[in-house]
Amino acid sequence: MSVAKGLEGIVALTSQISSIIDGVLTYRGFNIDELTEKANFEETAYLLWKGHLPNREELAQLKKELSQEAPVPEAVLAQLKAYPRDAHPMAALRTAVSALGLYDDNPEDKTVEGNYKKAVSLTAKMPTIVAALYRIGKGLEPVAPHPEYDFAQNFVYMLHGEEPSPVAVEAIDKALILHADHELNASTFAARVTTATLTDLYSAVTAAISALKGPLHGGANEQVMRTLEEIGSVERAPEVIEQRLANKEKIMGFGHRVYKDGDPRAKHLREMSRQLGEQTGDTKWYEMSIKIDEIVQAEKGLKPNVDFYSASTYYYLGIPLNLFTPIFAISRISGWTAHILEQYGDNRLIRPRADYVGPTNQKYIPIDER
Repeated sequence: MSVAKGLEGIVALTSQISSIIDGVLTYRGFNIDELTEKANFEETAYLLWKGHLPNREELAQLKKELSQEAPVPEAVLAQLKAYPRDAHPMAALRTAVSALGLYDDNPEDKTVEGNYKKAVSLTAKMPTIVAALYRIGKGLEPVAPHPEYDFAQNFVYMLHGEEPSPVAVEAIDKALILHADHELNASTFAARVTTATLTDLYSAVTAAISALKGPLHGGANEQVMRTLEEIGSVERAPEVIEQRLANKEKIMGFGHRVYKDGDPRAKHLREMSRQLGEQTGDTKWYEMSIKIDEIVQAEKGLKPNVDFYSASTYYYLGIPLNLFTPIFAISRISGWTAHILEQYGDNRLIRPRADYVGPTNQKYIPIDER
Protein backbone atom coordinates (compact mmCIF):
# COMPACT_ATOMS: atom_id res chain seq x y z
CA MET A 1 0.00 0.00 0.00
CA SER A 2 1.47 3.34 -1.04
CA VAL A 3 1.40 6.02 1.67
CA ALA A 4 1.47 9.78 1.02
CA LYS A 5 2.57 11.33 4.30
CA GLY A 6 0.34 14.28 5.13
CA LEU A 7 -1.79 13.24 2.11
CA GLU A 8 0.59 15.33 0.00
CA GLY A 9 -0.32 15.17 -3.67
CA ILE A 10 -3.48 13.16 -3.00
CA VAL A 11 -6.65 14.33 -4.76
CA ALA A 12 -9.39 13.56 -2.23
CA LEU A 13 -12.44 15.08 -3.94
CA THR A 14 -13.70 17.38 -6.68
CA SER A 15 -14.84 20.92 -5.97
CA GLN A 16 -16.11 23.98 -7.83
CA ILE A 17 -15.19 26.48 -5.11
CA SER A 18 -11.51 27.39 -5.51
CA SER A 19 -8.43 26.23 -7.38
CA ILE A 20 -4.67 26.57 -7.27
CA ILE A 21 -3.30 25.86 -10.73
CA ASP A 22 0.24 26.81 -11.79
CA GLY A 23 0.51 29.12 -8.78
CA VAL A 24 -2.70 31.00 -9.57
CA LEU A 25 -5.44 31.11 -6.92
CA THR A 26 -9.01 31.48 -8.13
CA TYR A 27 -12.41 31.56 -6.45
CA ARG A 28 -15.06 30.05 -8.71
CA GLY A 29 -12.75 30.78 -11.65
CA PHE A 30 -12.08 34.43 -10.69
CA ASN A 31 -8.41 35.32 -10.22
CA ILE A 32 -7.69 36.38 -6.64
CA ASP A 33 -5.86 39.47 -7.91
CA GLU A 34 -8.96 40.77 -9.68
CA LEU A 35 -11.23 40.08 -6.71
CA THR A 36 -8.83 41.77 -4.29
CA GLU A 37 -8.57 44.86 -6.48
CA LYS A 38 -12.23 45.20 -7.50
CA ALA A 39 -14.54 43.31 -5.15
CA ASN A 40 -15.39 43.54 -1.44
CA PHE A 41 -15.66 40.75 1.08
CA GLU A 42 -19.45 40.52 0.90
CA GLU A 43 -19.30 39.99 -2.88
CA THR A 44 -16.59 37.38 -2.39
CA ALA A 45 -18.56 35.46 0.24
CA TYR A 46 -21.65 35.48 -2.00
CA LEU A 47 -19.53 34.19 -4.88
CA LEU A 48 -18.19 31.32 -2.77
CA TRP A 49 -21.65 30.38 -1.52
CA LYS A 50 -23.74 30.87 -4.65
CA GLY A 51 -21.26 30.33 -7.48
CA HIS A 52 -21.68 33.74 -9.11
CA LEU A 53 -21.07 37.37 -8.25
CA PRO A 54 -24.15 39.13 -6.87
CA ASN A 55 -26.01 41.85 -8.72
CA ARG A 56 -26.87 45.06 -6.84
CA GLU A 57 -30.11 43.66 -5.44
CA GLU A 58 -28.50 40.40 -4.31
CA LEU A 59 -25.58 42.23 -2.69
CA ALA A 60 -27.92 44.62 -0.90
CA GLN A 61 -29.94 41.67 0.39
CA LEU A 62 -26.82 39.89 1.65
CA LYS A 63 -25.57 43.02 3.42
CA LYS A 64 -28.99 43.40 5.05
CA GLU A 65 -28.92 39.79 6.24
CA LEU A 66 -25.36 40.10 7.56
CA SER A 67 -26.34 43.23 9.47
CA GLN A 68 -29.43 41.58 10.96
CA GLU A 69 -27.49 38.48 12.00
CA ALA A 70 -24.42 40.28 13.44
CA PRO A 71 -25.65 40.52 17.07
CA VAL A 72 -25.00 37.44 19.19
CA PRO A 73 -27.35 36.09 21.89
CA GLU A 74 -26.93 37.74 25.29
CA ALA A 75 -26.34 34.31 26.80
CA VAL A 76 -23.30 33.81 24.53
CA LEU A 77 -21.95 37.27 25.43
CA ALA A 78 -22.31 36.33 29.09
CA GLN A 79 -20.32 33.16 28.41
CA LEU A 80 -17.55 35.18 26.75
CA LYS A 81 -17.27 37.30 29.89
CA ALA A 82 -17.04 34.15 32.03
CA TYR A 83 -14.14 32.62 30.08
CA PRO A 84 -10.69 32.80 31.74
CA ARG A 85 -9.01 36.10 30.87
CA ASP A 86 -5.87 34.28 29.73
CA ALA A 87 -7.72 31.89 27.41
CA HIS A 88 -6.43 31.99 23.83
CA PRO A 89 -9.00 33.75 21.61
CA MET A 90 -9.05 30.79 19.21
CA ALA A 91 -10.05 28.44 22.04
CA ALA A 92 -12.70 30.93 23.13
CA LEU A 93 -13.93 31.37 19.54
CA ARG A 94 -14.17 27.61 19.08
CA THR A 95 -16.28 27.30 22.22
CA ALA A 96 -18.50 30.27 21.36
CA VAL A 97 -19.28 28.99 17.86
CA SER A 98 -20.20 25.61 19.29
CA ALA A 99 -22.46 27.36 21.82
CA LEU A 100 -24.23 29.30 19.07
CA GLY A 101 -25.63 25.99 17.82
CA LEU A 102 -27.61 25.75 21.05
CA TYR A 103 -29.45 28.98 20.25
CA ASP A 104 -30.41 28.09 16.69
CA ASP A 105 -34.17 27.49 16.45
CA ASN A 106 -33.59 24.60 14.06
CA PRO A 107 -29.96 23.45 14.28
CA GLU A 108 -30.59 20.16 12.46
CA ASP A 109 -32.17 21.82 9.40
CA LYS A 110 -29.91 20.54 6.61
CA THR A 111 -31.92 21.85 3.67
CA VAL A 112 -30.01 23.97 1.15
CA GLU A 113 -31.81 27.12 2.28
CA GLY A 114 -31.49 26.23 5.98
CA ASN A 115 -27.76 25.69 5.75
CA TYR A 116 -27.27 28.84 3.67
CA LYS A 117 -29.02 30.87 6.40
CA LYS A 118 -26.74 29.27 8.99
CA ALA A 119 -23.69 30.14 6.87
CA VAL A 120 -24.74 33.79 6.65
CA SER A 121 -25.59 33.93 10.35
CA LEU A 122 -22.29 32.42 11.49
CA THR A 123 -20.29 34.62 9.13
CA ALA A 124 -22.08 37.70 10.49
CA LYS A 125 -21.53 36.75 14.14
CA MET A 126 -17.86 35.81 13.88
CA PRO A 127 -16.47 39.39 13.91
CA THR A 128 -18.86 40.33 16.72
CA ILE A 129 -17.49 37.49 18.86
CA VAL A 130 -13.83 38.20 18.08
CA ALA A 131 -14.16 41.93 18.78
CA ALA A 132 -16.04 41.19 22.00
CA LEU A 133 -13.33 38.77 23.15
CA TYR A 134 -10.69 41.43 22.55
CA ARG A 135 -12.54 44.12 24.48
CA ILE A 136 -13.55 41.85 27.35
CA GLY A 137 -9.91 40.81 27.69
CA LYS A 138 -9.02 44.49 28.14
CA GLY A 139 -11.73 45.02 30.73
CA LEU A 140 -13.99 46.91 28.31
CA GLU A 141 -17.60 46.37 27.34
CA PRO A 142 -18.22 44.88 23.88
CA VAL A 143 -19.34 47.32 21.19
CA ALA A 144 -22.58 46.37 19.46
CA PRO A 145 -22.42 46.02 15.66
CA HIS A 146 -23.39 49.15 13.73
CA PRO A 147 -26.46 48.38 11.58
CA GLU A 148 -25.31 50.60 8.69
CA TYR A 149 -21.67 49.60 8.41
CA ASP A 150 -20.26 47.15 5.89
CA PHE A 151 -18.61 43.94 7.08
CA ALA A 152 -14.95 45.06 7.33
CA GLN A 153 -15.86 48.52 8.59
CA ASN A 154 -18.06 47.03 11.31
CA PHE A 155 -15.32 44.73 12.56
CA VAL A 156 -12.77 47.53 12.99
CA TYR A 157 -15.47 49.68 14.62
CA MET A 158 -16.42 46.96 17.13
CA LEU A 159 -12.75 46.33 17.87
CA HIS A 160 -11.77 49.90 18.76
CA GLY A 161 -15.15 51.57 19.38
CA GLU A 162 -14.49 54.43 16.98
CA GLU A 163 -14.92 55.28 13.32
CA PRO A 164 -12.12 53.47 11.43
CA SER A 165 -9.98 55.12 8.78
CA PRO A 166 -10.66 54.26 5.12
CA VAL A 167 -7.17 52.72 4.81
CA ALA A 168 -7.81 50.47 7.82
CA VAL A 169 -11.14 49.31 6.38
CA GLU A 170 -9.53 48.67 2.99
CA ALA A 171 -6.72 46.66 4.59
CA ILE A 172 -9.11 44.44 6.55
CA ASP A 173 -11.41 44.01 3.55
CA LYS A 174 -8.53 42.92 1.32
CA ALA A 175 -7.19 40.57 4.00
CA LEU A 176 -10.64 39.00 4.34
CA ILE A 177 -10.86 38.42 0.58
CA LEU A 178 -7.36 36.94 0.42
CA HIS A 179 -8.02 34.49 3.28
CA ALA A 180 -11.58 33.54 2.29
CA ASP A 181 -10.76 30.17 0.74
CA HIS A 182 -7.75 28.11 -0.24
CA GLU A 183 -8.80 24.84 -1.78
CA LEU A 184 -8.44 21.77 0.48
CA ASN A 185 -6.35 23.18 3.33
CA ALA A 186 -6.30 21.49 6.75
CA SER A 187 -9.24 23.33 8.33
CA THR A 188 -11.39 23.06 5.21
CA PHE A 189 -10.67 19.34 4.96
CA ALA A 190 -11.55 18.99 8.64
CA ALA A 191 -14.86 20.75 7.94
CA ARG A 192 -15.64 18.47 5.00
CA VAL A 193 -14.69 15.28 6.87
CA THR A 194 -16.97 16.34 9.73
CA THR A 195 -19.79 17.34 7.38
CA ALA A 196 -19.54 13.99 5.60
CA THR A 197 -20.88 12.28 8.72
CA LEU A 198 -24.06 14.37 8.19
CA THR A 199 -23.62 16.25 11.44
CA ASP A 200 -24.82 19.88 11.71
CA LEU A 201 -23.08 22.93 10.28
CA TYR A 202 -22.06 24.29 13.71
CA SER A 203 -20.18 21.07 14.46
CA ALA A 204 -18.37 21.23 11.13
CA VAL A 205 -17.31 24.86 11.64
CA THR A 206 -16.16 24.06 15.19
CA ALA A 207 -13.96 21.31 13.77
CA ALA A 208 -12.53 23.75 11.22
CA ILE A 209 -11.72 26.31 13.92
CA SER A 210 -10.00 23.59 15.93
CA ALA A 211 -7.77 22.77 12.97
CA LEU A 212 -7.04 26.44 12.23
CA LYS A 213 -5.89 26.98 15.82
CA GLY A 214 -2.75 24.92 15.18
CA PRO A 215 0.47 26.91 14.57
CA LEU A 216 1.23 24.97 11.38
CA HIS A 217 -1.98 26.30 9.84
CA GLY A 218 -3.47 29.54 11.16
CA GLY A 219 -0.93 30.71 13.70
CA ALA A 220 1.97 31.51 11.39
CA ASN A 221 1.42 35.27 11.11
CA GLU A 222 1.40 35.56 14.90
CA GLN A 223 4.84 33.89 14.93
CA VAL A 224 6.02 36.23 12.14
CA MET A 225 5.17 39.28 14.26
CA ARG A 226 6.90 37.80 17.28
CA THR A 227 10.02 37.43 15.14
CA LEU A 228 9.77 41.07 14.04
CA GLU A 229 9.39 42.20 17.65
CA GLU A 230 12.39 40.11 18.75
CA ILE A 231 14.57 41.65 16.01
CA GLY A 232 13.35 45.14 16.88
CA SER A 233 15.06 47.17 14.14
CA VAL A 234 15.82 47.12 10.44
CA GLU A 235 19.54 47.27 11.18
CA ARG A 236 19.49 44.04 13.24
CA ALA A 237 17.48 42.06 10.68
CA PRO A 238 20.40 40.78 8.52
CA GLU A 239 22.44 39.57 11.52
CA VAL A 240 19.53 37.82 13.25
CA ILE A 241 18.02 36.19 10.15
CA GLU A 242 21.35 35.02 8.74
CA GLN A 243 22.24 33.50 12.13
CA ARG A 244 18.91 31.68 12.29
CA LEU A 245 19.37 30.39 8.78
CA ALA A 246 22.86 29.21 9.68
CA ASN A 247 21.33 27.37 12.64
CA LYS A 248 18.80 25.81 10.24
CA GLU A 249 15.90 27.46 12.08
CA LYS A 250 12.61 27.86 10.25
CA ILE A 251 11.71 31.44 9.35
CA MET A 252 7.95 31.65 9.67
CA GLY A 253 5.98 33.14 6.79
CA PHE A 254 8.08 31.68 3.97
CA GLY A 255 7.43 28.79 1.64
CA HIS A 256 4.21 26.91 1.02
CA ARG A 257 3.19 23.30 0.50
CA VAL A 258 1.30 24.19 -2.70
CA TYR A 259 2.97 27.33 -4.10
CA LYS A 260 6.44 26.66 -5.44
CA ASP A 261 6.97 30.06 -7.07
CA GLY A 262 5.49 32.37 -4.46
CA ASP A 263 2.11 32.97 -2.87
CA PRO A 264 0.02 35.26 -5.12
CA ARG A 265 -1.72 36.74 -2.07
CA ALA A 266 1.44 38.11 -0.45
CA LYS A 267 1.91 41.12 -2.73
CA HIS A 268 -1.45 42.61 -1.81
CA LEU A 269 -0.72 42.56 1.92
CA ARG A 270 2.80 43.85 1.31
CA GLU A 271 1.26 46.94 -0.30
CA MET A 272 -1.23 47.39 2.55
CA SER A 273 1.62 47.11 5.06
CA ARG A 274 3.45 49.87 3.19
CA GLN A 275 0.41 52.15 3.10
CA LEU A 276 -0.41 51.63 6.77
CA GLY A 277 3.21 52.19 7.77
CA GLU A 278 3.24 55.51 5.93
CA GLN A 279 -0.13 56.49 7.42
CA THR A 280 1.05 55.82 10.97
CA GLY A 281 4.42 57.47 10.38
CA ASP A 282 6.25 54.29 11.44
CA THR A 283 7.51 52.26 8.51
CA LYS A 284 9.87 50.16 10.66
CA TRP A 285 7.82 46.97 10.58
CA TYR A 286 7.30 47.22 6.82
CA GLU A 287 10.97 47.97 6.13
CA MET A 288 12.06 45.14 8.43
CA SER A 289 9.74 42.76 6.59
CA ILE A 290 11.16 43.82 3.23
CA LYS A 291 14.72 43.27 4.48
CA ILE A 292 13.90 39.79 5.83
CA ASP A 293 12.11 38.95 2.58
CA GLU A 294 15.20 39.89 0.57
CA ILE A 295 17.53 37.84 2.78
CA VAL A 296 15.43 34.68 2.84
CA GLN A 297 14.85 34.77 -0.91
CA ALA A 298 18.56 35.28 -1.57
CA GLU A 299 19.77 32.66 0.93
CA LYS A 300 17.07 29.99 0.70
CA GLY A 301 15.14 30.74 -2.50
CA LEU A 302 11.91 30.85 -0.45
CA LYS A 303 9.26 33.48 -1.14
CA PRO A 304 6.84 34.93 1.42
CA ASN A 305 3.40 33.45 1.86
CA VAL A 306 0.20 35.23 2.86
CA ASP A 307 1.11 35.12 6.56
CA PHE A 308 4.32 37.12 6.26
CA TYR A 309 3.01 40.57 5.35
CA SER A 310 -0.36 40.09 7.05
CA ALA A 311 1.57 40.22 10.34
CA SER A 312 2.78 43.81 9.98
CA THR A 313 -0.51 44.82 8.33
CA TYR A 314 -2.54 43.70 11.35
CA TYR A 315 0.00 45.15 13.76
CA TYR A 316 -0.28 48.58 12.15
CA LEU A 317 -4.04 48.35 12.66
CA GLY A 318 -3.54 48.04 16.41
CA ILE A 319 -4.58 44.40 16.45
CA PRO A 320 -2.91 42.30 19.18
CA LEU A 321 -0.98 39.22 18.13
CA ASN A 322 -3.38 36.71 19.64
CA LEU A 323 -6.18 38.03 17.41
CA PHE A 324 -4.31 37.35 14.15
CA THR A 325 -5.65 33.80 13.77
CA PRO A 326 -9.23 34.69 14.82
CA ILE A 327 -9.26 37.29 12.03
CA PHE A 328 -8.21 34.49 9.68
CA ALA A 329 -11.29 32.60 10.90
CA ILE A 330 -13.55 35.63 10.34
CA SER A 331 -12.60 35.41 6.68
CA ARG A 332 -12.22 31.66 6.18
CA ILE A 333 -15.68 30.85 7.53
CA SER A 334 -17.02 31.96 4.14
CA GLY A 335 -14.90 29.29 2.48
CA TRP A 336 -15.56 26.67 5.15
CA THR A 337 -19.31 27.07 4.83
CA ALA A 338 -19.12 27.05 1.02
CA HIS A 339 -17.34 23.69 1.23
CA ILE A 340 -19.81 22.44 3.83
CA LEU A 341 -22.71 23.31 1.52
CA GLU A 342 -20.95 21.58 -1.38
CA GLN A 343 -20.26 18.49 0.75
CA TYR A 344 -23.90 18.23 1.81
CA GLY A 345 -24.92 18.54 -1.84
CA ASP A 346 -22.97 15.48 -3.00
CA ASN A 347 -22.03 13.58 0.13
CA ARG A 348 -20.05 10.41 0.73
CA LEU A 349 -18.54 9.53 4.07
CA ILE A 350 -14.82 10.34 3.97
CA ARG A 351 -13.11 7.25 5.33
CA PRO A 352 -9.52 6.62 4.13
CA ARG A 353 -7.42 3.61 5.14
CA ALA A 354 -4.23 3.35 7.17
CA ASP A 355 -1.24 1.15 6.38
CA TYR A 356 -0.67 -0.81 9.60
CA VAL A 357 3.03 -1.03 10.53
CA GLY A 358 2.77 -2.25 14.14
CA PRO A 359 3.54 -5.69 15.63
CA THR A 360 1.65 -8.76 14.41
CA ASN A 361 0.67 -12.24 15.67
CA GLN A 362 0.81 -11.25 19.33
CA LYS A 363 -0.59 -13.60 21.98
CA TYR A 364 -2.49 -12.60 25.07
CA ILE A 365 -0.55 -13.22 28.31
CA PRO A 366 -2.57 -13.47 31.56
CA ILE A 367 -2.05 -10.45 33.78
CA ASP A 368 -0.28 -12.40 36.55
CA GLU A 369 2.33 -13.66 34.06
CA ARG A 370 3.29 -10.26 32.58
